[in-house]
Amino acid sequence: MPHTVTRARTIPLAVGAIELSWAEATDTGRRREINQDAMLADYPLYIVADGMGGHIGGEIASSSTVERLQAVVSHGPVNPKTIEKALSRAVKDIATHPGATDDGTGTTLTGVYLDTTAAEPHWVTLNIGDSRVYLLRDGVIAQITTDHSVVQELIAAGRLSPEEAENHPYGNVITRAVGPSDSVRPDYVRLDVVDGDRFVICSDGLTKELTDYGIQHFLAEHADPADAVTAMMEAALENGGRDNVTIVVLNVSRIGGGGDGLSIADSSTLTS
Repeated sequence: MPHTVTRARTIPLAVGAIELSWAEATDTGRRREINQDAMLADYPLYIVADGMGGHIGGEIASSSTVERLQAVVSHGPVNPKTIEKALSRAVKDIATHPGATDDGTGTTLTGVYLDTTAAEPHWVTLNIGDSRVYLLRDGVIAQITTDHSVVQELIAAGRLSPEEAENHPYGNVITRAVGPSDSVRPDYVRLDVVDGDRFVICSDGLTKELTDYGIQHFLAEHADPADAVTAMMEAALENGGRDNVTIVVLNVSRIGGGGDGLSIADSSTLTS
């Protein structure tokens, strides 16, 4: 695994500032020949995309999506409108790429961005598919995103328990992705900026090998984002590495200006 380093940025506010530090890594895993995951960790957007379809189709889908979102970061602003415009362009890129011949070619997309346009800055998570965003707040970990998958729909309908879902034959079947259709809109969740929060953004290659409590354990053991990423990656590979594994860990610190924030249960769905 390549050496992982922590990067940092301070965002000044009218009152106080926000200090962010983050690290990211991706690995092909132990059983796959190529890595169809892609990631972007560039303030203010931190995302993971997990491609699918054909031998190289998934790699094309995830990389095209990340490239289009990198352009949004470079030119700004980052908001639901610019994100969805970039995703529409990515869908066209995927459809017209000569290597993406499989009708099932597409990619998940999940992540978080910092919105500082309002009087009070806030986080916005976005999600399509079954890659995930976790938030560790006050020592408690919670999955912020909801999987778009057949298994999750069965759980929501009460037809399957979380324990039964772990080895379900349809465990890899997702119900929403970037690529198969012309119109794709992420789910958004808005969160206050709270001092001490830590985000984990990951493909399902991590969650196939580590439970939520396993992720929480490694965060508790490693305060530095690069150390946490390295520890989780090593554990995922040791536990089998059955899929590509991609991880971003993002630490948040507030300097002045309050920031008690909402509880996770009070977080609101964002509309564009």
